[in-house]
Order: sequence, then structure tokens, then C-alpha cells
Amino acid sequence: MSSNHEPQPTAGHAGRQHLWTGVFPAITTQMHRDGTLDLEATARHVEVLIASGIQGLIFLGSLGENQSLSEIEKRLVMTEMVAAVRGRIPVLSGVAETSTADAVRYVKDVQRIGVDGVMLLPAMVYRTPDPHETLAHFRTVASQTDAPIMVYNNPISYGNDVTPAMFEELAEIDNFVALKESSGDTRRITDLRNTVGDRYAIFTGVDDLALESAVLGIDGWVAGTGIAFPEHNQRLWEWMQAGEWDRAVELYRWFTPLLHLDVHVKFVQYIKLCVQECGLGKEWTRAPRLSISGAEREAVLRVIQQGIATAPPLH
Repeated sequence: MSSNHEPQPTAGHAGRQHLWTGVFPAITTQMHRDGTLDLEATARHVEVLIASGIQGLIFLGSLGENQSLSEIEKRLVMTEMVAAVRGRIPVLSGVAETSTADAVRYVKDVQRIGVDGVMLLPAMVYRTPDPHETLAHFRTVASQTDAPIMVYNNPISYGNDVTPAMFEELAEIDNFVALKESSGDTRRITDLRNTVGDRYAIFTGVDDLALESAVLGIDGWVAGTGIAFPEHNQRLWEWMQAGEWDRAVELYRWFTPLLHLDVHVKFVQYIKLCVQECGLGKEWTRAPRLSISGAEREAVLRVIQQGIATAPPLH
């Protein structure tokens, strides 16, 4: 695999040496008002996030509007962002193609560009009730590439549930190294530990379950709203990992109304608006997503502005 960065494995839960741990924000793809890419603005946001102390970055996830971009645009984003990061932290790309063949082709392309790994979703648009098909999709991508893979489980949004038993079946394949658990059920973390132990680095992907998940023992956090408050997000993670629960709980209580923005169907619009209000980018999205307006906008802005006004000092 071609890569500008060779991340060193770090000690994860229960002592296993994991390739990826810590905060891996899912960054937005910044756009101009007309929906065209604004890669310079995305790169500026990258610098702010890296300065906060994050351990990795995920481009073109759900928050990155992967499925709204063309094949050419996605490869352009990854080319420019690998160059922007310059090997300082691992760079992952979301893989949300609609067929297994397209997913394989995309992973090979971004490996040549120089990514350090991918976050692999089930084949989009196809909500299969058959776990065998989901596993076949994952196995094929893994067998035809050598990219380290984080499997993204989000049955609420994408209708395909990757259960602990399915992760057990995938455990024999070496390039599955991590999983992003976004079922919204924190019981899954314990079920995963009981089923697969520390075989994978377990990341939470649900912002407003971050502390609850950390108590149960996770290795990382794919943060959403935290891209607008990167220093607070990073400090929360550090306090949770250090077991400084009183400080973590106090910070989490302030953060939670903002973290709720991550679990709404319009989370892309909400978080991009939050990024804009914090001076780190613009709210523009690509159609069919539209900027929120009216009473909905006022309600979201109240949450954001209250969060900004009451942001606790970090010490």
C-alpha cells in the first residue's frame, strides 16, 4: 500500500496493540454556496483539528457527504487532503459505493493516492436482510485490497446491521482492524467485548453516547460535532481515558446539547452550521440537502450559540 504515513500501533483496550486509537473526527467536505468543492477551506479546518491533538482524520464519511460527490470529486478530495495532512496523522477515506466492484475500485484508487486506511460501509442503497451478503461485500473488499479497514456499523441510517457475531466471522481477516459502532445501543460494546475481545479497536460513532461508551471501554471516537469544538472534544476524550470522571462528566453535560446535533437526520446541515458559527467553515451543503431555515434554524442556532457562550475554560 502506498502511504505517506506509517502509523505506529498503540496500546488499546485490554493491552492489544491497535493500529488506530483516539479521536478520529469525521470532517465535513467544505463547499461554496453553489455546491462546488472548497478544498482550501477544508484544508484550513484540517489544520485546526490537527492542532487540537486528534489522532486521525476521516474524510468522506456520512458527514463528508460522500454519496453526494462524483467519482472524480471523491478522488480529488482525497488527493488534496492527503497532501494537506502531510503524513502527520493517519488519513482514512469513507467507502460508501453502491456496489462491491465499485468499492474495490475506490479503495485501490485511494491507496494509490496515499491514504492510511478506509472506513468501509455496507453497499449503499441496498438494505439486505441477509448477513451473508453484507459479509461477502466486506470480505471481497478486504481480499482484493490490502488497506487497513474500519467497518462502519450504522443500522439506524443504512439498514444493515453488523452484529457481534458477524464481527466474529470477520476476525480471521487481518486487514479488518477497527470498527465504528453507531447502532445507538451501548450494550453492543459489552457484547462485542464478550464476543471478540480486543480483536478490533472499537470506536464509538454516536456523539451523545461518547461518555457512556468510554465507561464500557472503547479505543476511539469518530467525532462529529466536535469538529466545531475540537479542543473541548479532545480534552473530553483525554479526561475519559484518564478516568477523570468528575471533570469529564461536567464537560459532557455542557457538551451534550451540542452532541445531540449529531444524531438528527439533518446532522450534516446542523454540524456544518455549528462549524460556521464557530468560524471554522461554511454551512453550505450539496443538494438534495438544503440549509435549514425558519423555526428549525432558530432552534438549532440557540443550541449552538448557548454552547459557544457557555463553553467552559479548559485547564
